Amino acid sequence: MTELRSIVMRAHDKWTDTGLPRVQMVRAEACADQVYEPMLHLVLQGQKTLSIGDEVSRYVAGSYFLVPVDVPATGQIHAVATDQPYLAVSLALDPAVISTLLMEDDKTAKALGDSRFEPVAAPAEMIDAWLRMMRLLDAPHEAAVLAPMIEREILFRALQGPLGAMLRDVARPDGRLAQVRRATQWIREHYTEPFRVEPLARMADMSVAAFYRHFKSVTAMTPIQYQKRLRLLRARWLLLFDTRDATSIAYAVGYESASQFSREYARLFGLPPARDAARFKVPTVSSDLQEALEKH
Repeated sequence: MTELRSIVMRAHDKWTDTGLPRVQMVRAEACADQVYEPMLHLVLQGQKTLSIGDEVSRYVAGSYFLVPVDVPATGQIHAVATDQPYLAVSLALDPAVISTLLMEDDKTAKALGDSRFEPVAAPAEMIDAWLRMMRLLDAPHEAAVLAPMIEREILFRALQGPLGAMLRDVARPDGRLAQVRRATQWIREHYTEPFRVEPLARMADMSVAAFYRHFKSVTAMTPIQYQKRLRLLRARWLLLFDTRDATSIAYAVGYESASQFSREYARLFGLPPARDAARFKVPTVSSDLQEALEKH
């Protein structure tokens, strides 16, 4: 873990590409609000609290969690100290890679349960694989051959753990995660538009009742709550970096009532829009900082 932390300290204060396929690293001190895409996330230092729908989880150093579909999340990063920021690595989940690890006669797969987003202690074998993966930053001539092998090893370790059933479901093109993923992708692309649930259920090839049940089982939110979180996260970014006022931004992200927007924004972030944005605004914001805040 000590060597892993020293490598990840090279990251910027945002999710940083490593040059290794699907692997990113982060060094951060405060914000954890973002849309998380499907990934395996390993905490190396500090702690993170995430609110995803109606669930709140706390992740500590040495633990990992899985995100099976795109989910909007809010939360807080807890650094150990000023000189010991939050450090983490992530591996974007590629269903094709996962599927190569699944045996056709696999008898251990279980139905996806209520273990979504829960923290799991990373076994020593997984941490060792991550260390060998991150060492490839200094051996790019070896990465093309070794990185895919180590990626498979990391996923193999996760498949053997408590979240293995969820990871298996990610790889199934006809599973309910894939069905829900079609709906979440549509909502992300059309988050400013009103929608009816019936067409989304048909898109997911489910009845309305089954769609509601499975959507919430996977995302911890109803479809409307999911859209609302997307709108509010986007609104917060616009409040920081756009010149429009809160009312204009409310309409821009799809709200029809500025007062409803203000109430829901304050409920999620703790302050009304203008007061919340004032805490973060500075006279001049560098392009690097703007990009970092957008990432987080």
